Amino acid sequence: MSTNRRNQRRQLQRRQRQTRRREIRTQTIEEAGPIEFSGPMGFMQRHIKSFFLIGIIFMVLSLGGIIFTSLLGPPEIDQETSSSSSSVPLTESKDNTANASEDVIVRWYELPPEMTIDTQIRYEAILRLESGIIKIDLFAKESPEFVNNFIFLAQNSFYDDLIFHRVVPGFVAQAGDPTGEGYGSPGYVLPSETNGLRFSRGSLSMARDATGTVNGSQFFITLGPTPHLNNEFTVFGEVKSGLSVLDNLQSRDPTRPNFGDAEKILGIEILEK
Repeated sequence: MSTNRRNQRRQLQRRQRQTRRREIRTQTIEEAGPIEFSGPMGFMQRHIKSFFLIGIIFMVLSLGGIIFTSLLGPPEIDQETSSSSSSVPLTESKDNTANASEDVIVRWYELPPEMTIDTQIRYEAILRLESGIIKIDLFAKESPEFVNNFIFLAQNSFYDDLIFHRVVPGFVAQAGDPTGEGYGSPGYVLPSETNGLRFSRGSLSMARDATGTVNGSQFFITLGPTPHLNNEFTVFGEVKSGLSVLDNLQSRDPTRPNFGDAEKILGIEILEK
């Protein structure tokens, strides 16, 4: 009996010691408090409430600024300042375009030129070739459409550096093809025009294709009597001097592989008489 009581007393004492140790461990943790970091992390840990408050203030100010800016609307631009600042580059752009266009020869147009000549004025064309000068009287009154077209192309340097691509001695010398192969044009054709002028040596006329359509830029000058061209082609000019320059041109056929050297037109000047 005494032995059982001693065992019970020991078990009770053991439970009491275990309970006491748990209480002491819990008390120690509570007294120690939360874990503290060192360095930057410790600084942030100690001032976390301040950082949180500053973040809220920053968000409120940012949101308020956005709302305030949207209520004010976009800023107004001073029109005088804007126009004055943009006028310089626009002017420079136009000047640059103008300078560039002076160096570029246009050889393609969508439509024939508008009528600009005065049919009561006598016009003269001076063709400057590599081998000489040819002077031609233009018949504006008798053939206003052809003369107006020829003057327009000449004054816009269309014929500059083009060649006499077809030369048949004693018959014709033909030029005005931008390709130099006999099939080129300025991009348009001309309506047919007729008058009572007859072909003779030195007559100026516009060329036609196989279908009878008048080419917009190709012209020919007759080098001998050509009565068979009457009623088929239209005379709109006549050589007054320099026909011998054309007589000396080398025979040339653009459809053949070896068609000989070509005479180049350096330029055509138009005079009013």
